[in-house]
Amino acid sequence: MSTDTRSASRMGTAPMGPLLFSLAIPMMVSMLFQALYNVVDSIFVSYINEAALSAVSLAFPIQNLMIAFAVGTGVGVNAYVSKSLGEGNRAEADRTAANGLFLALCTFVAFFVFGLVGVSAFMNSQTEDPLIRQYGNDYLSVCCIFSLGCMIQCMVEKLLSATGRSNYAMITQLVGALTNIVLDPILIFGLFGFPRMEAAGAAAATVAGQFLGAITGLYLNLRHNHDIQFRLQDFRPQGRTIRRIYQVGIPSIAMTSVGSVMTFCMNRILIAFSSTAVAVFGVYFKMQSFIVMPLIGLNNGMVPIIAYNYGARKPERIVKVIKMSVTAAVAIMLLGFAAAQLWPGAMLSIFNAGPDMLALGEVALRIISFHFIVAGFNIVVSAVFQALGRGVMALLVSLVRQLFVLVPVAWLLSLSGNVNLIWWSFPIAEVSSLILCSLFLTHCYRTVVRPMREPAATQS
Repeated sequence: MSTDTRSASRMGTAPMGPLLFSLAIPMMVSMLFQALYNVVDSIFVSYINEAALSAVSLAFPIQNLMIAFAVGTGVGVNAYVSKSLGEGNRAEADRTAANGLFLALCTFVAFFVFGLVGVSAFMNSQTEDPLIRQYGNDYLSVCCIFSLGCMIQCMVEKLLSATGRSNYAMITQLVGALTNIVLDPILIFGLFGFPRMEAAGAAAATVAGQFLGAITGLYLNLRHNHDIQFRLQDFRPQGRTIRRIYQVGIPSIAMTSVGSVMTFCMNRILIAFSSTAVAVFGVYFKMQSFIVMPLIGLNNGMVPIIAYNYGARKPERIVKVIKMSVTAAVAIMLLGFAAAQLWPGAMLSIFNAGPDMLALGEVALRIISFHFIVAGFNIVVSAVFQALGRGVMALLVSLVRQLFVLVPVAWLLSLSGNVNLIWWSFPIAEVSSLILCSLFLTHCYRTVVRPMREPAATQS
């Protein structure tokens, strides 16, 4: 058997610990660099003024929506490619990869149109401050109109991770993120002869990094990913293949899109108190991405293992990788909780926080971080539902946490007139998610995993 063929099949045979972390650690590193996209933008933008930082925070729901469609479709492709390879159906894996790239192009067209005609109305719906509106329009229109790099980069990364080539996926992320980091100060402040573009410069640096990452990922797939063959005829849309992609992809898209709705609603609640409260909320989202993104990388390593062994009907390996992933996720989130409790001021100072922002932000970070204690379990288990083809369960968990609990509780607490009480809505929502995740995980074990064990037990 060739090395390229073993890349996918080892997910059904290799020792679980080394396998999981050989796939997950490169993705965790790459996701940390992915987190730098928005964080670095916000750090440099904060040195323009607080209005620019607030504008980037208000633009975040649409940016998150772009990521939702890009990553959600990629998750569907990842799971279906891995499952097809586990079943030995390489032709369907090839069709899935090609159709995934076609869907990425369709998604880009939708956001391109929004970038041309919808950005101004979106910003106007959130604030009446003309300076914040201008910064927001400049930043968001560039991100949307040039979103093709984002869509393609996310797809090619998922194709690499689906076949066990997480190291190459990490390289793709690193190239894009480092490009963004280098270009941000140059384009924002007009260094080395470049014009000073301010908020638009931050967006330009981001999309430049995404395009370079996409080109790198395409090259690595064509050169090194021999588990998937790209053939021209496979790019023709296949209804059955697209349906299978979106069985997992749509719940994942919806689950992340819920975050956009939640962020939009929270911004509307907080802007009634001050633009500083919005800026603090935006900074929290950027900072928590450094804690959550490694978990997304962990999930990217776990999902193809579960999907492959689901297709190969190896339940013991499914159970083992879930236990390992949950343990690692909880440990990571506890470190994040400790950091937010001990050094909230230092974290906020990275974003050029003034006295008012520090006073409000330190309280906010300490309160919100209590939800980290149980969030690790919830994040991993939601990805388990997707890998097992039960994406609707993951969607329901996200809906309950971010819309049905978080936003209503935040609004009720805002009626007190005390902005600090609003932050408690995050721990309250996470506990509700914990209860639901536990119930759904038990159901999945009884209906999906345990039945795979019974034939083997009967035969023995």
